[in-house]
Amino acid sequence: MPAVRPSTVLALLLLGHSLLHFVLGWVLGLSGDEAHYALYGAQPALSYYDHPPLVGWVQWPLVALDAPEGFLRLIPEALWAFTALFIHDTARRLHTLLVPAAGSADAAGLWAVLAYSLAPVLHILGIGLLPDTLLMLFTAAILWQTLRLLDESVAQRLPEWLLLGALLGLAGLSKYTAIFAALPVLACLLSAHGLRLLRQAGPWIALLLAVVLVLPVFVWNAQHDWISFAYQLKHGKGSHWQLGQVLVFLLAQALLYPLLVWGGFGLRHKVLGGFELDRSQAWLLAFFALPFAVLAYLSGGGSSLPHWTAPAWVALAPFAGLGLAALWAGGRRTLIWVLGSLQALFTLGMYVLMLLAGPPWIAGEEPGSGEPEMVNPFTDFYGWDEAGAHAQQLARDNNISHLAVQNWTLASRFAWYARPLPVHVLAPDFDQFSLWTGPLPVGESAVLLDWSQMAHQLPVGEGLFERCEPGESFAVQHAGRAISRFRLYLCHGWGDRPAPRRQDAS
Repeated sequence: MPAVRPSTVLALLLLGHSLLHFVLGWVLGLSGDEAHYALYGAQPALSYYDHPPLVGWVQWPLVALDAPEGFLRLIPEALWAFTALFIHDTARRLHTLLVPAAGSADAAGLWAVLAYSLAPVLHILGIGLLPDTLLMLFTAAILWQTLRLLDESVAQRLPEWLLLGALLGLAGLSKYTAIFAALPVLACLLSAHGLRLLRQAGPWIALLLAVVLVLPVFVWNAQHDWISFAYQLKHGKGSHWQLGQVLVFLLAQALLYPLLVWGGFGLRHKVLGGFELDRSQAWLLAFFALPFAVLAYLSGGGSSLPHWTAPAWVALAPFAGLGLAALWAGGRRTLIWVLGSLQALFTLGMYVLMLLAGPPWIAGEEPGSGEPEMVNPFTDFYGWDEAGAHAQQLARDNNISHLAVQNWTLASRFAWYARPLPVHVLAPDFDQFSLWTGPLPVGESAVLLDWSQMAHQLPVGEGLFERCEPGESFAVQHAGRAISRFRLYLCHGWGDRPAPRRQDAS
């Protein structure tokens, strides 16, 4: 029986995962973050308050055509697949550089993609478009191109430098943490070619191209008093730094990416052993180490989310592929089977919970109940389209031209599904909606949305609304049970002194 070609295995692997992403992309509503970035596409600009603009720009044509959300999700699905291809080829190229590497180059590439494809967080980013989805692709592409430019003959060709500059610029348009991918490039190439590299035109042209591509971000910030940069600096500081939070962050990362961690162990002990990487090759590992170390440190202040490390793990995947291939070839297969099976089960379980809107034993609040609803993050995908339609109808029936919420995370989904009606955030903090719609005018009326998963007290009183009356209330039904409840209120006489309070607050 002839052996299956590695290219066939790769194609089947990518096709299977892409099909899963496609199905989920069509049946799930947009999450809060997805809706927020889809609104970027509905309101194109040079940049935005919380992120650079590319995540909105790539969606703009489809949003302008009013394409279904399933079509919008084809973008992250394609980005996920292209990221896998860069990981695969980088692993194969690394294998040819490391003489002691066990197994074949094809095996290293397949193991790298398999470890990548079994990571649950990376799957989420392959279904919903976030800035991290874009940065995953560009991190993988920049690592791939940097590896190629270590070759003296490649470094002599101007088109190669133009490609590097374009990739760096696009990464900068994706997310501010792209700087963590740019610094290792400099270290790798200077280590490989020395200071004579600075006498070539190619690197400077690449730098110029990257700067030109990210200019919109600087122009927008200059027009808006540098508010995005100030926000990022403030957000990065976080609160009081605690070692315990760092340890929890590291434990969570190890549990989310165990196969990549084990592949890194295999790289160190089975591939390299006593063999030392040259300095330029060693610096390639900084594509993982630098962002991961910075984000781990920031987690001590509570300002680092688990998915922010996704581009770093993507950069480690080609190296982990070498390690896993070597461990497998050396007979150390049991732990690979265990870790791979656990990750596959976890990912499959996550898919099932997304389709069921959470565990079946968690139901939404009963009507009239004064108890806060049990938190269920899987309800995020359901009911918002219905809430938007009901709000539009209430606004038309009562001649109201404004919608309102008391938290910006509610605003994105509400604004997406109720567009083009403006949504105002009744909170004192500044956010993207402060630029899009501004504060609700004093004395105005609004249709106010309250969601049981983030319920707030009615904003009635001095400096708030003069009165709010029930407009409509409905439970979101899914998989044979109520999973959450939306309440819409007709509120009148806004006083412009927001003070949102959660329903369970004393």
